[in-house]
Amino acid sequence: MLTACSILSPKDEKSASAKADSAEGIYAQASEQMNNANYTGAIKLFETLQSRYPYGRYAQQAQMEIAYAYYKQNEPESALSAVERFTKQYPNSPHVDYAYYLKGLVNFDEDLGLFGEGFQPDVSERNPKAPREAFDAFKDLVTRFPSSKYAADSRLRMQYLINALARHETQIASYYLRRGAYVAAVSRANGVLTEFPQAPATREALQIMVKAYDAMGLKDLRDDSQRVLDKNLVKDGVKPVADPRPWWKLWKS
Repeated sequence: MLTACSILSPKDEKSASAKADSAEGIYAQASEQMNNANYTGAIKLFETLQSRYPYGRYAQQAQMEIAYAYYKQNEPESALSAVERFTKQYPNSPHVDYAYYLKGLVNFDEDLGLFGEGFQPDVSERNPKAPREAFDAFKDLVTRFPSSKYAADSRLRMQYLINALARHETQIASYYLRRGAYVAAVSRANGVLTEFPQAPATREALQIMVKAYDAMGLKDLRDDSQRVLDKNLVKDGVKPVADPRPWWKLWKS
């Protein structure tokens, strides 16, 4: 009776178990965990898949899924490490452009608050490392893969980062100006003009230079900066899309 009540025969059960333990089966389980936002469980399953089937067609996909899962789990260092492993293991992958894109996204989101409206002058010496690395990653993508489906969004994010970095530098320059550190204020403001000549913040940078030179009694430099300011026409910046586009299956069944 007990045997009769079993839905699967021993042979069928063995077959089902083998299928569940196959690369395809583990990938399906991991994908289900991803869909349920159980990123820790998904990572463990993808790592299991990689260890059991390191040379299969699912291994490459699993590596990027791991990176994406860490990104969604707000673990930027682990996500960046996973991306780095992917680019080293699969440098000739036709999908390596996504690795650069994800690297940019991780850094883009990691310290974006630095450039928000709540910027505090007393942290003016904070190093905007993550946004600069995000910019470099997006730049690598659009340079190496100009036709990539991620290129357009990367360009938008690059423009946003340029504007944000320029605004950050002008806020620091403004801070120095208020503190009476006029030489430092001019140096920071001039850096904006040199590094980010097309950013909207160049107008504010020039205004800071005019004020700083005036405070130092350098009338010729003040007047030169004012003339440039009067001719300065800066277009508004472009904000990136709100959410990164989803990606799945680097391979086709």
